[in-house]
Amino acid sequence: MFWINTKRIFKSGLINFWRNGIVSLSSVLVMVVALSMIGSTILLSAFLHSSLKQIQDKIDINVYFRTDTEETDVLKFKQSIESLPEVLSVSYVSKEEALQEFKKRHENDELTLQALNELSDNPLRPVLNVKAKEPSQYENIAKFLDAQSPLGAGSGAVVEKVNYNDNKLVIDKLTNIIAGVQKLGLVATIILIIISILITFNTIRLAIYTAREEISVMRLVGADNRYIRGPFIIEGILYGVASAVVTVGMFYPITLWIKNNTASFYGGIDLFQYYVANFWQILSIILVSGVALGAVASFFAVRRYLNV
Repeated sequence: MFWINTKRIFKSGLINFWRNGIVSLSSVLVMVVALSMIGSTILLSAFLHSSLKQIQDKIDINVYFRTDTEETDVLKFKQSIESLPEVLSVSYVSKEEALQEFKKRHENDELTLQALNELSDNPLRPVLNVKAKEPSQYENIAKFLDAQSPLGAGSGAVVEKVNYNDNKLVIDKLTNIIAGVQKLGLVATIILIIISILITFNTIRLAIYTAREEISVMRLVGADNRYIRGPFIIEGILYGVASAVVTVGMFYPITLWIKNNTASFYGGIDLFQYYVANFWQILSIILVSGVALGAVASFFAVRRYLNV
């Protein structure tokens, strides 16, 4: 008996979905708007995360040593910095490498290169470029470096300059921007989800309103609430599935159209490539969201006519 009733509920819900073509189409279109908000939030979050990550990677602390510091002493100092839990990476640029980079940057500046060639020794200093795991951790790293100056952990390596104070304003601003964007993204996601639920609920409630007399008749002949509610929940689930398919299909041409703009933006990613690479994950999220919105909205929308 259970399977017979279940089969009838599914069949009734499917028939209602196709029979009420105009109502179903309007419900699907409204749910497409709601699911598009969720999908846009996914893509926007990926774009912002990539942009902030690229900006964050540009920030570091540079530790400059005296020109006469031995390379072995610099490498020992490098190891002491790498032992810090806040440190993500430490790269070493020797005097020779610094000179080559300087020449490359000024390859079109003949006067600067000529003045450099007239010097008997390499005037550039060995450098350690220190990157933290999080921008907020640079201050602790700078305190450690200050504590080690002027001698590198007893190794004899003399630190001439640490440029944290020069970059402090930029690092602090970046930290505040990242924290603010993350909070804003979370708030925007919650607001969009709430809007999606309200839109879907009111649309499906309007669709069920057209069947209020049918529900009353079913109540009069003794149908229980589960049997009455079941077809509408199935109908809501079908709204969600159809809306999810349409929504995911829409994002293909949209991401293809804006791919060049997002990729050329500073630190941005190619949203089309991201969409293709994460297609099944995006489809799963939107499909589950659509099914959940349709089922839950139908469940609560029909309560009014069941007097539960």
